[in-house]
Amino acid sequence: MTRTQDGIGSVTLDEVLAELAERRDEFREQRYVSPDFVARLKQLGIYRSATPQRFGGETMPPARFLDLIERISAVDGSTGWVASFGSQLVYLGSLPLEAQAELYADGPDVVFAGALFPVHHATPTDRGFLVNGRWKFASGCMAADIVCVGIQGDDTTSGKPRGALVRPDRLEIVQDWDVIGMQGTGSFDLVAVDVEVDREWTFIRGGEPVIDEPLYRYPAITYAAQVLSVVSAGVARAALDFAEEVGSGRASITGAPKLADRAYYRAGIAEAEATLRSARAYFYEVTGEAWQALVDGGEVSDVQNAHLRLSAAHLARTAAQVVHQVVSLSGTAAIRRDHLLPALLNDALVPQEHAFLSPAIYDAAGAVLMGQAPTVPAFR
Repeated sequence: MTRTQDGIGSVTLDEVLAELAERRDEFREQRYVSPDFVARLKQLGIYRSATPQRFGGETMPPARFLDLIERISAVDGSTGWVASFGSQLVYLGSLPLEAQAELYADGPDVVFAGALFPVHHATPTDRGFLVNGRWKFASGCMAADIVCVGIQGDDTTSGKPRGALVRPDRLEIVQDWDVIGMQGTGSFDLVAVDVEVDREWTFIRGGEPVIDEPLYRYPAITYAAQVLSVVSAGVARAALDFAEEVGSGRASITGAPKLADRAYYRAGIAEAEATLRSARAYFYEVTGEAWQALVDGGEVSDVQNAHLRLSAAHLARTAAQVVHQVVSLSGTAAIRRDHLLPALLNDALVPQEHAFLSPAIYDAAGAVLMGQAPTVPAFR
């Protein structure tokens, strides 16, 4: 059983996943995960897993958190994507301690959503900044306690952009998310009109954290890439489970042997299993090594970080290829609109398109492994 906050009760992961299986179509149709279900995710500890321990957080080692997101994503990729942002409170590590204390004043379970791009100019004021603009991809904003928008940095930030934290009711949420993959993430636009944000409620993206805990020394942008990548692994797992179950029991309408009686199907699905499991093994292996370095009092080296970024990009692409292979082996049934596999394929294609998981990461990781500087910005 998983303990919940304030003695509300307890809930098992299996119970939450069973409810998700019943409601995933609801989330896809309305294009966001309902706040009451996000509250269920809170009961699993997802939204306190990256809260500083000094504010009541219960640190979840990255590998454990990633496994949890993968299991959720195997039921619904969109919900896994939204849940993955439970790790992203580490982004706020450079927020002044006084602001963090206020952020967690009502408890450690804080739902954070970010829409950092495009970065907009903000006018300085006596208190902070006057913020105006429209930002994209605020995944999970419909249930967020706090959201972040990107504003330009200045001489005091060494050119790095700032994140400005705002309560959602001070912004307009434009429900314009109209996509074929990850339909339920609620990655809507955020609009600010003359919203003043106090300086202490801004932070430097990639700035030095003021929290001295192992998770806050784990590379924040790298972790953001990992939590999105592992969503694809969950989606690919769902496709393989479906293929193995259906293949063993359904005959062709033409009278041909059932799929599991066909050598090409057995071999193709087995190959896909090996391919996915190999990519996962690399991904979790380097995650464990990096975390152990921190627990032992050291740091995540540049080479370790390169492997983290490389394994995340590789897992996202491998998972998408695996789902595509399953679809290509599954015959004409998979072209129906109401079939599970097309939805899984569309979901699997999305994570690899994220900038953190793009093909450019291979070049950047290769450069670091060969003793050169990374070839993309914000590599760790």
